[in-house]
Amino acid sequence: MRSISTLAGPRRKLDGGILFGHTPRLKWSQWMKPDLDNQVDIASRALLVQQPGMNILVLSGADALLAPPPRTCRCQPRVMGLLDNLAQHGLCEDDIDAVVLTHLHAPLSEELLERVREGEMPRLLFPKARYLTGERHWARARNPHPRDRDLFLSPLMHRLEKSGRLVLINRSACELLGEGWHFDFSDGFTPGQLLPEIQLQGGPVVFVGNLIPGTHWLSLTINSAYDRNPECVIGDKERLLDHLVEKAGRLVFSLDPDVAMVKVMRDRQSRYIPYDLYTSLSRFDT
Repeated sequence: MRSISTLAGPRRKLDGGILFGHTPRLKWSQWMKPDLDNQVDIASRALLVQQPGMNILVLSGADALLAPPPRTCRCQPRVMGLLDNLAQHGLCEDDIDAVVLTHLHAPLSEELLERVREGEMPRLLFPKARYLTGERHWARARNPHPRDRDLFLSPLMHRLEKSGRLVLINRSACELLGEGWHFDFSDGFTPGQLLPEIQLQGGPVVFVGNLIPGTHWLSLTINSAYDRNPECVIGDKERLLDHLVEKAGRLVFSLDPDVAMVKVMRDRQSRYIPYDLYTSLSRFDT
């Protein structure tokens, strides 16, 4: 028996123009209301997969691997983070056996980034877990292109490499995770991004990472300014969505502020339409 749960981290803000790429502001501002600085709220959602003998985290990006900085005084508001969400499921750091990283971008806050620059690198969370990511994407992270160099955190890459617990995936199966896991790869958002597919009783569930940030990006014509290869994004999305329509599968979103999981169908105009929406999941297994 395998079950999945979503873990909602602190909401973040991102420039809406970046999030929606070439889509006009007049259009996307009707979907997500921007503030005066043109920023919109996005989620930072992780997936917890529990199966016999293993607790597995699936993360979109590597920033959540870093221990949060301690509060300097009690007057600071307490923000619920990944470890707090795990505790609500009766788990702690040492209970996590594997962490699947769809990609290794690490967008840190300015405060934390400044600390890293000054040599105050936070420790890696989950000291007993194996860290899994795509082999081709790891090569990109270790030698990034100038266009996305700032998205990778070099000290974090060194920590992962020196941990002795890094597992690089270059095929669709992974012996460590056992049966019921399948990996696809996408080069659209970032080269070698992992798309983990988890088999549940009711059909497959894909944690789609940043390839499809949320329901609005089910449209093949909507993309993000972060996408390295927008044409590849369109092809990867279409193949994945057709597969899930055929298998009655589901998508789990990492960034959508309102929707955690959906099924997808095609309407009479062949557009992808979300239905059977979930805002959160707790030990979902059907």
